[in-house]
Amino acid sequence: MRYLPKSPADRDAMMKAIGVRSVDDLFAPIPAEYRLNRDLNIPRQMAESEIVDFFRQRSRENGDGYTSFLGAGAYFHYRPVIIDSLISRGEFLTAYTPYQAEISQGTLQSIFEFQTMVCELTGMEVANASMYDGSTGAAEAVMMAVRLTGRRSVVVARSLHPEYREVLGTYATHQGMPLTTVGFADNGRIDLKELEQSITPETACVLIQSPNFFGTIEDVDAIGEIAHKHGAMLVVSIAEAVSLGIVEPPRQADIIAMEAQSFGVPLGFGGPYCGVIATREKYVRQMPGRLVGQTVDKQGKRGFVLTLATREQHIRREKATSNICTNQALVALMVNIFMTVYGKVGLKELAKQNLAKTAYAASQFGKHGKVLFAGSPRFNEFVVTTSEDPYAVNSRLLGHKIVGGLPLRKFYPELGNAALWCCTELTTRSAIDTAAGLIAESERSVRTAKEEVEEVAR
Repeated sequence: MRYLPKSPADRDAMMKAIGVRSVDDLFAPIPAEYRLNRDLNIPRQMAESEIVDFFRQRSRENGDGYTSFLGAGAYFHYRPVIIDSLISRGEFLTAYTPYQAEISQGTLQSIFEFQTMVCELTGMEVANASMYDGSTGAAEAVMMAVRLTGRRSVVVARSLHPEYREVLGTYATHQGMPLTTVGFADNGRIDLKELEQSITPETACVLIQSPNFFGTIEDVDAIGEIAHKHGAMLVVSIAEAVSLGIVEPPRQADIIAMEAQSFGVPLGFGGPYCGVIATREKYVRQMPGRLVGQTVDKQGKRGFVLTLATREQHIRREKATSNICTNQALVALMVNIFMTVYGKVGLKELAKQNLAKTAYAASQFGKHGKVLFAGSPRFNEFVVTTSEDPYAVNSRLLGHKIVGGLPLRKFYPELGNAALWCCTELTTRSAIDTAAGLIAESERSVRTAKEEVEEVAR
């Protein structure tokens, strides 16, 4: 009855009210070949004890104790245990995010504090109450720039996360929004000369990522100057929020779209995550999502209300400010708690740890493979090319309970045997040394095989 709340009597009453005698009569308009007239072919129901045992058995099949060097927009950081303790409270863990000011002061206050801390972190003046994730946040920020400028085309850095570019391409398909992609130079940053040539009078914005997909920090000042000189807006996507603990926020941006997953949100097989849009106050009317504001009640006490919500998406379709009408309030609360626990000093220390681990790993890997874009500033990711295919390298690493870097051939075929490696505060020195040693073995094996081939040829 928990999942079928209507009793047989209730169902009979409803059928009588609509003038049908049975459930079969109700579904009569559906052709017979599409109706199931037998029991479902599923195993018998299991007792609770059997279900618990089943999932325990499945959990033992998972890899436990592995070190992961994967990043690329989803980062493995430590999550303070207090996060799950607080978000599990009944005031927050609800089926739907409540906004009614008279009963939801706790939720509204947490959203308000989230917005405030995001503004302090990004250097922007206003932030929304969170989007689905970083990819949709970037696409929504681009469409916001299109509305603000009245222009239609968009210039996108090829060093933006490839999957973010795919999401933006999906959005642009039926929006009449041409996309122009600008490549990256030898230093791993956007090619400024190509950028200058790509902007036209119809360019609404330039979309970049910093740190970019390769972990390289872009010259946001130079990019912003070029964009603004041509009347275009600058949209900066940030996939790794922890970088803001030590990297200067892109204050030259008109709009910032950020993925806040690194702030206490579990990897969770790809989601749900926490997207953010932050911007200047003068642009707030075109910002998608919801905005919570602070006010006072009749007695002069501080209170919180939903100040701005782009609710017209329910009726305006393609004319809507946004067609993403949900808000990841519970996930944003995780981010809230994380930022509160770490604070300004703690976040800076966390970023320094990520930076130090990455510098050490890049120096060790560079003794055997080739570290690309080595002269550019980076955060916690770097690109390494090896003589052997990175999939083969990763296969060897798995035998040592290490998940290697992300092969880049799928997205950047011109980089050959390149892989994107990531280090966070949870990456140990011993794991880095082991991975570097296995890469050294791989390089020796390739050299030996090459020498044998040359010997046979002679």
